[in-house]
Amino acid sequence: MNSLIDIQNLVFKYGPQLVLKGISFSLNGGEINGIIGPNGAGKSTILKLACGILHPTHGEIYVDGKPIHRWKRRELARKIAYVPQDTQVPFTFSVTEIILMGRTPYMGLMEFESQKDFQIAEEMMRLTDTLHLADRYFDQLSGGERQRVLIARALVQQPDILLLDEPTTHLDINHQAEIMELVNRLNREHALTVILVTHDLNLASLYCSRLFLIKNGELIKEGNPSSVLTPELIYNTYGYGTMIIEHPIKKVPLVTLQVPGDKNNREKE
Repeated sequence: MNSLIDIQNLVFKYGPQLVLKGISFSLNGGEINGIIGPNGAGKSTILKLACGILHPTHGEIYVDGKPIHRWKRRELARKIAYVPQDTQVPFTFSVTEIILMGRTPYMGLMEFESQKDFQIAEEMMRLTDTLHLADRYFDQLSGGERQRVLIARALVQQPDILLLDEPTTHLDINHQAEIMELVNRLNREHALTVILVTHDLNLASLYCSRLFLIKNGELIKEGNPSSVLTPELIYNTYGYGTMIIEHPIKKVPLVTLQVPGDKNNREKE
């Protein structure tokens, strides 16, 4: 496997608040990598650092072997696309307008979209099943539709790496499945490397090749889902007892909460 992103001794502060405490790990190309952990662990901060929105306090991030600070902003936007957790857009735009914004890294100052830009946008709308939404206004869409549109906007950047911050938050189970199947198809059929932050341990187990468990700005464990999603690690990280069962088809671990008052949970307390 090729390491597309190397994170070395990464430290980050929001003012006096220490968010990341010397984290080091590598994210492989051709995989779906999942970053998991409790609220406030620093998961979303890692994504923002990896795409250049934030800058490390200390440490270094290498993208394709090159320090991230040596990438020009336009070049980095052609390499990495980022889909934030917040799907709100402050102004009223059509779906087509939103998606075409992703072509900005390929356009000059005051340059209008070319026929090629429209063709790429249409291709990505077909790929994400959003073409029928082309003339709709973004703020009129459902949560699942908005998420697919934002992924389409990221894809028109033609990146090698797609960063997704909580892509299934606030979605019902049907739309969660749609988004994750889309991500899986992009990885499998288009060789897109995906790094996603999620609170859903079971979706992470089902779709990610490797998981990175973060707590209080530190890397607790990395590896395949079976090595990361264990009752001991989950309890030590989240402070709650769980049971692990095996998915009957994919043979990956699935996490179930223990009922409050359960004997095993009381013993751990």
